[in-house]
Amino acid sequence: MKKTYLVLLLFSIAFSFAQQQDKLSTIATAEMMSASNLMAVVSNPDTQNYDITYHKLEFTVDPAVYFISGKITTTYTALANMTSVVFDLANQLTVSSVVSNGQNLTFLQNGNNELVITLPATQVTGTAATVEITYSGAPPVNGFRAFTTEVRGTGSNTLYTLSEPFGARDWWPCKQDLNDKINSIDVYITAPSQYIAVSNGLEPEAPIVNGATKTTHFHHGYAIPAYLICMAVTDYTVYNQTAGVTPNQYPIINYIYPESFNSGLQTQLAQTPLLLNLYSNLFELYPFHNEKYGHAQFGWGGGMEHTTVSFMIGFDRQLIAHEMAHQWFGDKITCGTWKDIWLNESFATYLASIVYENFDGPDAFISDKTNMVNYITSATGGAVYLTDTEATNVNRIFNSRLTYNKGAMVLEMLRFKMGDAAFFQAIKNYLADISLAYGYAVTTNLKSHLETVYGSSLTEFFNDWIYNQGYPSYTITAQNWGAGQGRFTINQTQSDASVTYFEMPVPVRIHGSGGQQQDIVLNNTVNGEIFIQPINFEIASIEFDPEKHLISKNNNISLGNEDFELEKAITLYPNPTIDAVHIQLPTTITLEKVTIYNNLGQVVLENNTVDFSLSSISSGVYEVQLQTSEGVYHKKIIKN
Repeated sequence: MKKTYLVLLLFSIAFSFAQQQDKLSTIATAEMMSASNLMAVVSNPDTQNYDITYHKLEFTVDPAVYFISGKITTTYTALANMTSVVFDLANQLTVSSVVSNGQNLTFLQNGNNELVITLPATQVTGTAATVEITYSGAPPVNGFRAFTTEVRGTGSNTLYTLSEPFGARDWWPCKQDLNDKINSIDVYITAPSQYIAVSNGLEPEAPIVNGATKTTHFHHGYAIPAYLICMAVTDYTVYNQTAGVTPNQYPIINYIYPESFNSGLQTQLAQTPLLLNLYSNLFELYPFHNEKYGHAQFGWGGGMEHTTVSFMIGFDRQLIAHEMAHQWFGDKITCGTWKDIWLNESFATYLASIVYENFDGPDAFISDKTNMVNYITSATGGAVYLTDTEATNVNRIFNSRLTYNKGAMVLEMLRFKMGDAAFFQAIKNYLADISLAYGYAVTTNLKSHLETVYGSSLTEFFNDWIYNQGYPSYTITAQNWGAGQGRFTINQTQSDASVTYFEMPVPVRIHGSGGQQQDIVLNNTVNGEIFIQPINFEIASIEFDPEKHLISKNNNISLGNEDFELEKAITLYPNPTIDAVHIQLPTTITLEKVTIYNNLGQVVLENNTVDFSLSSISSGVYEVQLQTSEGVYHKKIIKN
């Protein structure tokens, strides 16, 4: 029975880990539907000289036909003198006309997925202009489809889009780089009248039926990047809810496949207003509360956080939580480059984990973090922040182990290091920053807000955990060290050579033979560091990071049996040192005076604090005399 139980236990652990990987991989896969796995161009230099302020997008589609016709009216402001204006547009789509102020303009599709429009005269910096582009065609099918038509099992025809990260140009002429948000959009979708159409924002008026077709109008009045503009058309059932409290109530509008709509799904969707309230209480009011939140069911596994309407394969609470979190992190504030994608995905992953903490309790939260740590440490390398080359690879951008899980646990470590009050206040300040809100942010913007509230530099932390790779493995030895004290020695190895040492507060739980328990935190910064801590009982065993605050693996924790000696309890570190010195003393001893002698017996430095500098003396070996309340002790120190 014991052997059978062990096998079943191991299988259960492996299955849970596999489920965690599968769930996050599914979300990651769903969020990266795009024209191609590998893009040669991330930022198009030909679209940098203007700023889009408005799009009117008019689409004519039929879910039964893989084809789109459209007219995109774009108002933009010149950032430099312009003789032409360039839009991103797939080669497979054909432009039939470009009009400005009633005048037909000359244009060229250059075969490089660009539409180049020749302006009738030089447009001067700071002036605005409007162009109307009429086009049609079957969007490209290579790689991940940004534009999809399919027949569901019920025989119903379905159309949906998903443009992240590089797919918007596959179905409409746009500026898809992460350098410009459109201030507002109006979307008009004309489709066969039996279908219901979905897009961003609210419907300001009822759909207009014209014979066999119906035109549905959506208006979105918040700034939005091209990749978050969406469209879906099928035979939806509409299910309405309400979120928020007066005076800030707003609608939740769910577009559901009829075959999926039942009481069980309604029970799942009942979590939506609860989740919106949780995030609003933790951070700020839902950013698009003047319009709506909602979901539209679609056929791609997982979900996608289109602004105000997340596209969803199903309605598992954790999937709802992840995509909803993006409305704050990804939609209100969007990563400024694909190298900074963790600002979107790590936050969404971590907020979904916080749902376990708030709805299911600490054990569920610890279990989720344990699964994430196991997944992260299943390979030894990989950074949260991407290189320029990695930022052209869709699979790397949406790597579930690094972008989603490792980034989420890095946020957990920041929260642990800073404390809840400082961490959450810094995130609130980040979301409220008027220079970032409804715009773009990069990693240094978040770091600045965290440091401002924390009051100290986080450069070392970001270098270790965001920009470089790997994780630590700790060896910790604990010893009973005199009455009411414990001595802890920490050593560490790193899984990747890019990090010299992971400096982190290390949580340890102490157990006594009588059932006593005490949690301590050892602020570890160097290898071989020794801590003497007050412990209220004799240590019987120790536990490393019981609440799973850290990314680590292969940790070795032991209880030593060395007898306590006061002489050994007094240490100086770092030793050797270049400058700063700290004297570690048992808590029962008071330091009275420090005298440092050179090898000639001459006094070269005197001090009476446990922290002091050796910058005033030259390199060499020195005798340190420590006068304490328990007598005089002698140590040696090496100044490099």
